Amino acid sequence: MDSIDSHPLWVQFKTDLEACRELGDLSVVRDRYLSRQRGLLSLELRRLGSVPAERRPAVGQTLNELKEAMVQALERRLQELKAAEEERRFEAERIDVSLPGYFPPRGSPHPIARLWAEMADIFVRMGFEVLTGPEVETDYYNFEALNIPADHPARDDQDTFYLSENVLLRTHTSPGQIRTMEKRRPPVRIAVPGRVFRRDAADATHSPMFHQVEGLVVDRNISLADLKGSLETFFRELFHADIRVRLRPSYFPFVEPGAEVDISCVFCGGEGCRVCKRSGWVEVLGAGMVHPRVFQMVGYDPEEVTGYAWGMGIDRIALFKYQIDDIRLLFENDLRFLRQF
Repeated sequence: MDSIDSHPLWVQFKTDLEACRELGDLSVVRDRYLSRQRGLLSLELRRLGSVPAERRPAVGQTLNELKEAMVQALERRLQELKAAEEERRFEAERIDVSLPGYFPPRGSPHPIARLWAEMADIFVRMGFEVLTGPEVETDYYNFEALNIPADHPARDDQDTFYLSENVLLRTHTSPGQIRTMEKRRPPVRIAVPGRVFRRDAADATHSPMFHQVEGLVVDRNISLADLKGSLETFFRELFHADIRVRLRPSYFPFVEPGAEVDISCVFCGGEGCRVCKRSGWVEVLGAGMVHPRVFQMVGYDPEEVTGYAWGMGIDRIALFKYQIDDIRLLFENDLRFLRQF
């Protein structure tokens, strides 16, 4: 190695090598000295033939030693640059564990899910069992078993999404009461929440997909007074207010008698406002005493038991509870809206 220390090519090489600060610089130096076509050392080796014969072995040995030294020096410098680059990367990625952490944005339950859970909790405390049913139903469970035969005009009003002749997307959660009564004997006390589907055009109060909860109580000596008392208890718990309930006669094929159920307006406390059209009341659900034919379809004796049922739109209740004026806000996934809950 001492024989090459003063060699001009080695001196120049070491200067260039020390100036390398990045891996790309090292490649340039390697090509400049060791490239087969244009490398400075390669040119010296090709000129070896012009050296006098008596000096050729010594010059050749020196050039070979020089080449070996350059290769080793390049490898050492390569490792040094890699180590320096890794050190810089580690420093850039270093985590100061004493700094406060980064907290990602936290979500919250959707208002429908939130209301659904609150309703379920109230029903359970009232002694109801909360069940679910399939969203894809048969014609039998969605219509026929609920006293809505094939030629019944109520089917035209449903505007149903049919998947085949006898399979459809359920238009209400009422099939849940049929499926439950087929499997159980009275007493029955259930609430069945879930999504339902109808061919409604989307507007401020309608949606082709919405959420409903079905309630059913069957036992001996059940009356309309029990229905009204249960609904009053439920709504007072839900709205944390002294809500009044009234029943207006109405027709539904699966109940007799049937009723539209109103509650005192939660916006104005029953005094009259724009929401309740100055009446002090808002309609919230349909209900009634279970029709004897429905009991017969599931094998219950209507002479021995009676019962009441209701169907309530969860989305509609959400409009009142959270004072929302457009049901479409519940489905548009606008974060500005959802962050309020």
